[in-house]
Amino acid sequence: MLFDTHVHLNDTQYEQDLEEVICRAREDGISNMVVVGFDRPTITKAIELVEKYDFLYASVGWHPVDAIDMTDQDLIWIEELTKHPKVVALGEMGLDYHWDKSPKDIQKEVFRKQIRLAKKVKLPIIIHNREATQDIVDILKEEDAQEVGGIMHCFSGSVEVAKDCINMNFYISLGGPVTFKNAKKPKEVAAEIPLSHLLIETDCPYLAPHPYRGKRNEPAYVKLVAEQIAEIKDVSLEEVANQTTKNAKRLFGIKL
Repeated sequence: MLFDTHVHLNDTQYEQDLEEVICRAREDGISNMVVVGFDRPTITKAIELVEKYDFLYASVGWHPVDAIDMTDQDLIWIEELTKHPKVVALGEMGLDYHWDKSPKDIQKEVFRKQIRLAKKVKLPIIIHNREATQDIVDILKEEDAQEVGGIMHCFSGSVEVAKDCINMNFYISLGGPVTFKNAKKPKEVAAEIPLSHLLIETDCPYLAPHPYRGKRNEPAYVKLVAEQIAEIKDVSLEEVANQTTKNAKRLFGIKL
């Protein structure tokens, strides 16, 4: 059974066929998924979904691109939601220097606030990083994020950075890009980082793996990510599935 640690089934792209998407995932052996909310509408939808499906869990947080929109009231609301029995993480949170909607200083402030909240409520965090690796690593260290640990979501950095993050109690999560022919770094990470520190994800509907690259992604395709890791490591798909599922359940506090 496979555990997709990062899905956006709360995205509008699934409005017409959500049931079918979920059924395909289940038929392909996806045992659990974490639906990630990152603003008011997506968090609300994530909670609705996890209350409807027993195999879904939620993560709630505020995306760095929209950091400028987050109010103190939003943070209080997120804290309240962490009491929900199916909320297993905070995030996605982090830094995104690709888009310029939210100034860097505001992104950093919102990121720090969420790390502090995670430590208060004792939940792991899911990190979004785009073109901001050094600042993210620095903030995680400064805020002592290793106290709660978490996930480096859709990791695209080097093996060295991956090891640095593992030392801070973070798992390295690989998605569709590890299947891309020109994706040198994710393949190196898949080869070098032990299975005991890896997770798998789709980030659906984004970043569909080969041969669906450029199309809408869905949780069933996480199997292609696992197969690629198995091939790179020269181990069985079953071994990758078992270990990454065990890792995810341990991190999220879900009964093994």
